[in-house]
Amino acid sequence: MPNLFDPYTLKGVTLRNRIAASPMCQYMASAGLVSDWHLPHYTALARGGAGLVVVEATAVSPEGRITPGDLGLWSDEHLPGLASIVGAISKAGAVPGIQLGHAGRKAGCLPPWEGGAPLPADHAKAWEPIAPSALPFMPEQPHVPRAMTIAEIRRVQQDFAAAAQRAAQAGFQWLELHFAHGFLAQNFLSTHSNQRDDAYGGSLVNRARFLVETVAAVRRVWPTALPLTMRLGVVEFDGRDDETLAEAIQVLKWLKAEGVDLVDVGIGFSTPGAVPWSPNMLVPLAARIRAETGLAVTTSWLITDARQADSFVRDRQVDLVMLARPLLANPHWPYAAARELAIDRPASVLPTPYAFWLQGWSGA
Repeated sequence: MPNLFDPYTLKGVTLRNRIAASPMCQYMASAGLVSDWHLPHYTALARGGAGLVVVEATAVSPEGRITPGDLGLWSDEHLPGLASIVGAISKAGAVPGIQLGHAGRKAGCLPPWEGGAPLPADHAKAWEPIAPSALPFMPEQPHVPRAMTIAEIRRVQQDFAAAAQRAAQAGFQWLELHFAHGFLAQNFLSTHSNQRDDAYGGSLVNRARFLVETVAAVRRVWPTALPLTMRLGVVEFDGRDDETLAEAIQVLKWLKAEGVDLVDVGIGFSTPGAVPWSPNMLVPLAARIRAETGLAVTTSWLITDARQADSFVRDRQVDLVMLARPLLANPHWPYAAARELAIDRPASVLPTPYAFWLQGWSGA
């Protein structure tokens, strides 16, 4: 029976434990380029003891950014900065991963600490978002996306593939496609945002087509020995959750056939409605998805307690535990968890220059 601190192997990659740093948007880039904020941020997460560190949502094209501060990977100019992050994560003993995404109709907004509203049309950094249908996220708002043409669909799919190829070139060993949170792929899948009457709208097969084709395009260029994973919104909290989950399970079976190795179980966020937050809220859904699809699974969403996280792995509800805010609050959460769970030599989860001085120390 595995536990939270057992190694985990997926394809040709082995993590030192089952703790992963979830991709967390920092909005500190300019023109998609790594800034002096990013390297110490990711170094700290890796030195804290996580087995996997996934770099924040990185846009596959300029119009795919959530905000002007998003990281990008739409050109070779972005490679040196991201390669430096790969090196820092690897040297600290973690596996470097990256999340690639396109924000769809939620693109072109202010950072959340500035309100998160769409950039005004006359703003110097504003751009027109694109989506499957010309439907705004917020009803009656002027930030209406342009409905994508077939040519634009093909272009964005190739943007994903090109960014994946660059991610491999930069040295990333784990790839997550961001198909959740009301961003572009979720826009296609959700009836809240997709009213197309062509091959990309209507039936579940059609609404899933963008996802299936995009995964296939990425699979052709991403190294076969490295994990290809995705985050998918499997529930919307819109009154039809059973139907949405059943659809998501079917879509995941199709995506598994295209080469997806693991799913990060998330929320759709396709509407501005309230979410009934509660601790460990998506773990039961992740367990069901694992059982019904045969995919490896992980999730996050208010997992904070070390003993509970360990039990989720031991009970095989999830294969990994994704942590976000707990690692912002304390990058050394893995060390604290190791002490709480009384694993042998808990300081060994940290780099040697930390572990040497902490081994056998009884301090807090």
